[in-house]
Amino acid sequence: MTRVDIVGAGAFGTALAITLARAGREVTLWARSGADDMQAARENSRRLPGHAFPGALRVTGDIGDLTSDLLLLAVPTQRLHEVLPHLPGGARTVISCAKGIHLASGLSPCQLIARHRPGGQTGALTGPSFAADIATGLPTALTLALPDAAIGAAVQDKLSTPTLRLYRTTDVTGAELGGALKNVIAIAAGAVIGAGLGESARAALMARGFAEMRRVAGARGARDETLLGLSGFGDLVLTCTSDKSRNYRHGLALAGAVPLDAQATVEGAATAEELAAHAELETPIADAVTTLCRGEMSVQDVTETLLNRPLKPE
Repeated sequence: MTRVDIVGAGAFGTALAITLARAGREVTLWARSGADDMQAARENSRRLPGHAFPGALRVTGDIGDLTSDLLLLAVPTQRLHEVLPHLPGGARTVISCAKGIHLASGLSPCQLIARHRPGGQTGALTGPSFAADIATGLPTALTLALPDAAIGAAVQDKLSTPTLRLYRTTDVTGAELGGALKNVIAIAAGAVIGAGLGESARAALMARGFAEMRRVAGARGARDETLLGLSGFGDLVLTCTSDKSRNYRHGLALAGAVPLDAQATVEGAATAEELAAHAELETPIADAVTTLCRGEMSVQDVTETLLNRPLKPE
């Protein structure tokens, strides 16, 4: 039987554990806290209530129990550095399920993992998905990025299920940047709708935001076709149009449409800050998101600034 270890019992890590165990994989899910309660209740009532654990899913609070040669890291990007030093050693493939850029180091999740675990095979699992959809068994497609095509094909086979379809690429940089950059645009999209600026304005923002994503990703070594796929365009569409997206809801809150959730993981805010700190490219939407998240300008002021930019060819 295929064995998979998952670090991080948030909603996404739990959802992956459920769907993989349901498809016959033997899954060990590590939780920072509450492991015994989850194991006893056979449910993650705090992060993903209403989704029962299959029999092949075991929850542990002991990180030493993670012995599979395939490890999924479903830990928020800004917390990865706290977990990586404690992972058991050994040769294994480590797949990041995090999106964003680590603000303290400026590294992507895979780069951060490689720094802590040099010489291992590191990849990313990313794309348009909500945890509840995966756990329910709704059809979902994701991008699996690994630099070694043969290892990528083997992992693709291990992680694909009847309802979770993986497409593989060797462009880890492009897959990670697509997942990181779309969160910035999602915050802006939420702010646009929250401020009552309309669907037409959101469509324009998404189009210009996607152009900005491709420009930034290309400058950092990504292949453009990767951004055109699930991990770029696909994820952008999902997170800019659904209030299930934490980043989109954060934008709504910045516009005053919904209460601000101080406990939510909003990776787009950190990514926008990182882009602002490395201003080698013109990134007007990311810059606008940074000023919004810092509270330096209102949505109305930011909108006026963007609309008053010089006219240019598309």
